[in-house]
Amino acid sequence: MRMMKNKHNKKQPTTSLLRCSPVSLVLSTVVGCVFMIHLTMLYSRKYTVDLEVSSQLLTHHPIVHELERVEEENIHMPPPRKRSPRAIKRKPKTPTTLIEEFLDENSQIRHLFFPDTKTAFGPTKNDANDTSRRTFFPGKIWMDTEGNPIQAHGGGILFDERSNVYYWYGEYKDGPTYQTHKKGPARVDIIGVGCYSSKDLWTWKNEGVVLAAEETDEAHDLHKSNVLERPKVIYNSNTKKYVMWMHIDDANYTKASVGVATSDDPTGPFEYLYSKSPHGFDSRDMTVFKDDDNTAYLIYSSEDNSVLHIGPLTEDYLDVKPVMKRIMVGQHREAPAIFKHQRTYYMITSGCTGWAPNEALAHAAESVMGPWETLGNPCVGGNKVFRLTTFFAQSTFVMPLPGVPGAFIFMADRWNPADLRDSRYLWLPLIVGGPADRPLEFSFGFPMWSRVSVYWHRQWRLPSGGGKKIS
Repeated sequence: MRMMKNKHNKKQPTTSLLRCSPVSLVLSTVVGCVFMIHLTMLYSRKYTVDLEVSSQLLTHHPIVHELERVEEENIHMPPPRKRSPRAIKRKPKTPTTLIEEFLDENSQIRHLFFPDTKTAFGPTKNDANDTSRRTFFPGKIWMDTEGNPIQAHGGGILFDERSNVYYWYGEYKDGPTYQTHKKGPARVDIIGVGCYSSKDLWTWKNEGVVLAAEETDEAHDLHKSNVLERPKVIYNSNTKKYVMWMHIDDANYTKASVGVATSDDPTGPFEYLYSKSPHGFDSRDMTVFKDDDNTAYLIYSSEDNSVLHIGPLTEDYLDVKPVMKRIMVGQHREAPAIFKHQRTYYMITSGCTGWAPNEALAHAAESVMGPWETLGNPCVGGNKVFRLTTFFAQSTFVMPLPGVPGAFIFMADRWNPADLRDSRYLWLPLIVGGPADRPLEFSFGFPMWSRVSVYWHRQWRLPSGGGKKIS
């Protein structure tokens, strides 16, 4: 006879199957932890091996030992100026710091930070047989092929693969410095974006102002009374357009926007398209970064400079996509300069102290969208004050050092708020290698990011040959 199934016939589970004993629970927890530790060690070991191989390849390169031979600086403070007894009684004199001497246009040691034209370098100052050709002198006046100081402040480099030419774009500040009001920041009227071309990164030809100021229309973003800063240019291989992004602002820095311009040629003229608040937020110091897959990103200081925002551009590079990540929240970082080495993204930023120099920090991430880890101060050499002020300069761009994988050129501006047109350029060797010098926040000890080191030199030479064309 067939047995009828009902709820009374179902086999009831035993409590031994449902209940885990304390011993089995502890064992499963231990096994799980061991498994996770094993995976972590495998990941860390693989990443560490990759870093060690990369570091060994780099350290065996003949130019690296020369670049890592840093110089120390021993600047003696000038004697204090004489003050009247009444002035001393009214306000006792506090010791002057080296940063105050740097910012004082009447300082007795100002020539150490801003050497005069007698020490300038460039193709018109050094003949073809001069051993100082292709030698950088950070902080000295850099002349173009016509014998004029280069005007490309807050700029960046585009290597044009179609012509094998480097293009240096930056703020053309060849005008008088003034303040719109007593407490306002030092400024120069907009003249435009300067462009220089070179095949060796040392000899620069002035291609003129490729995006010019608007002289009459006061409502225009580029009216000379406004602010144009940190222009960067990337090439879009699909549209065949050179696209320029820049910081656009009014004289009081309340507009806080980005501007976009395009050109069919790297030497312009660029056509200004529009300005906007990216992702609906304020934007001040900014840069753009083009990845290996041709995806481009906008990185900008926002929310009153308290946080950096990063997000991809549209395929034509003319706008931002809706996606955006907030990074370095509450850290008050600006002047971002981003670059990539192997599978890792790196960034150099500065603090927010106006025209005064401050400490740079290096950051790293596995994804350009983050999370980003802070590695520490990248500056090596000089002296303690030099390192805490980024050698009295501020980051603007990082580009590969031709012929030396894992080595880069760190580009920075030594601002002269008393005469902004006389601000100087610091190009210094940057090397990725060695352990970071700061505990990591998100990665729980892995992966082991490589240290980023910017080495101070009073002078240094480019390697000859290799990589992109260096002639």
